[in-house]
Amino acid sequence: METKNALITGITGQDGSYLAEFLLEKGYSVFGLVRRLSTPNVTNISHILRDVHLIEGDMLDQSSIDHALRTSAPAEVYNLAAQSFVATSWQQPVLTGEINALGAVRLLQGIHSLNAGIRFYQASSSEMFGKIEESPQNERTRFHPRSPYGISKVYAYWATVNYRESYGMFCANGILFNHESPRRGIEFVTRKITDAVAQIHNGLAQELRLGNLDAQRDWGFAGDYVRAMWLMLQQDQPDDFVIATGVAHSVRDFVDLAFREVGLDYREHVVVDPAFFRPAEVQFLLGDATKAHRQLGWYPKVAFPDLVRIMVQDDLRRYGTV
Repeated sequence: METKNALITGITGQDGSYLAEFLLEKGYSVFGLVRRLSTPNVTNISHILRDVHLIEGDMLDQSSIDHALRTSAPAEVYNLAAQSFVATSWQQPVLTGEINALGAVRLLQGIHSLNAGIRFYQASSSEMFGKIEESPQNERTRFHPRSPYGISKVYAYWATVNYRESYGMFCANGILFNHESPRRGIEFVTRKITDAVAQIHNGLAQELRLGNLDAQRDWGFAGDYVRAMWLMLQQDQPDDFVIATGVAHSVRDFVDLAFREVGLDYREHVVVDPAFFRPAEVQFLLGDATKAHRQLGWYPKVAFPDLVRIMVQDDLRRYGTV
C-alpha cells in the first residue's frame, strides 16, 4: 500500500502531538509545520522527533505555507495551529485573528493553488457557540462567539465551508468541545489545576487562584479526539462534525476530583480571584456528537474521572512523587 503523506500545522501542541502519533501508527509519513524559535519547543513530540519531518513556517506567511505544502506533498492537511488561549485573545485580538482566521485561509488558498485534491481538516471549536441558544449544541446550532478567539474560529469555519462549496474541495470542520491531557499547556485551566495539585501535595505551594468555578464544559481526552479528525478525512464526502462526550462538568467538579486524587479538600486551597473572570463569560457548553456516532463510528473512550486522574498522576510524576 502506498504511504500517505500528512501535514500537521501545530504539530508541537497537545492535539498535534497525539495526531502525529496516531498517523504514524497508521503508516503515514508525517510532516509538521513549526515556527522558527530561538529555543524550539518540541517537548510534546520529543519521543517521535526521529519519525516526523519538521518544516519551518508561519501561519502569518503565505510563502512559507506554500513551501510547506510543496515540500510535504500531502494527501491530508490538518490545521491545528492556533493562538488557542481564550484569555490571551482579549489581549491580542488582532494577532488571534491573523493566526486563527486568516491562517486557515492561507492554508486553504495554498491547497487550492497547489492541488485542490488535498483533503483539509479545520480545527473548529465549541467556543464558537459561546452564548448558547439551545442545549446540547450540535452541527445546526447557531454560533454566538463570546471572545476574539471564538470569533476567529467562526471565520475559519465559514472559510472552510466556502472553499468546499465554491471549489469542490474536500474540507471538513471538526467542532471539538474541550479536550484535555497531560500535554495541555500550563496556562489552560485544567493543567493549571492539576499542576497546582501536584505542587500543593509536595509543599511547593499553598493555594490555587481561579476564576469562575461554576462554568461548565464538556471535557474529553485529546487522544480520543484526534481519532475523530482522521475519520472525518476518510469519508466519501466532506462534512462538519461536533466531537464531544455529551456530559458536562463544572470547573468546581474538576477541581474537587483533582484534589481528592491526593487526599485534599479543594476548599482549603482554592481562592476565587475576579482577575481570572472573562469579560464575556461562556457559562455552559455541552456537545451532541450523535452525527459523529452515526456517520464516523466515533465514540470517546476515556471518561471524565479517568481524565482528571491521568492528568493529576502525570503532574505528580513531574514533581517526582509517583
